[in-house]
Amino acid sequence: MQTEAIDGGFANPVFDAQVVFRAVMDAMARPGTIQPCGELTAPPAPLAPVAAAVALALCDADTPLWLDPALQASAAARHWLGFHTGAPLAHTPADAHFALVSDPAELISLENFAQGSQEYPDRSTTLILQVPSLSGGETLQLEGPGIETSLAFAPVSLPRHFVEQWKQNRARFPRGVDVILAAPEGVACLPRTTRIKTTEA
Repeated sequence: MQTEAIDGGFANPVFDAQVVFRAVMDAMARPGTIQPCGELTAPPAPLAPVAAAVALALCDADTPLWLDPALQASAAARHWLGFHTGAPLAHTPADAHFALVSDPAELISLENFAQGSQEYPDRSTTLILQVPSLSGGETLQLEGPGIETSLAFAPVSLPRHFVEQWKQNRARFPRGVDVILAAPEGVACLPRTTRIKTTEA
């Protein structure tokens, strides 16, 4: 386990972190677009390479990290994240700066995470959702800042009742959470300013 908890991090930490950070920033500026970033890590299961890379690029000793039950149950995943990020584990979702979710379908409600305040909206949780794909799921129509008119987006395995939860999240603006979706093809983001509509089949 000791080897598994150390191996598989960024081969070139500074450069690789910059690549992933830029992909996330581009995805956040253009919601619903897929930004490739390569599989730069090889973490222990159930952590997937792209989600792990996002965690390595964003998390550090000053950002408490919440893990979903599947990740929390994996000693190898916990040790790997601790070794490569230095991030302390958040005791509750409301304490987390970042939340890493390997099984979005079973995710607790978004309102359980830190929402920030009117004065400090940035003191909210950013969720990193590990999904199988950023296409092929139910089609959502995205609107809002960073989107010229509307954009079709169809990630697989979003949390239950996600669209309704997202409407409530957006209604709390400037408070609310932001979401990073991580899949083998790259990352896509849903900042709290994005509106989501479902399309009828």
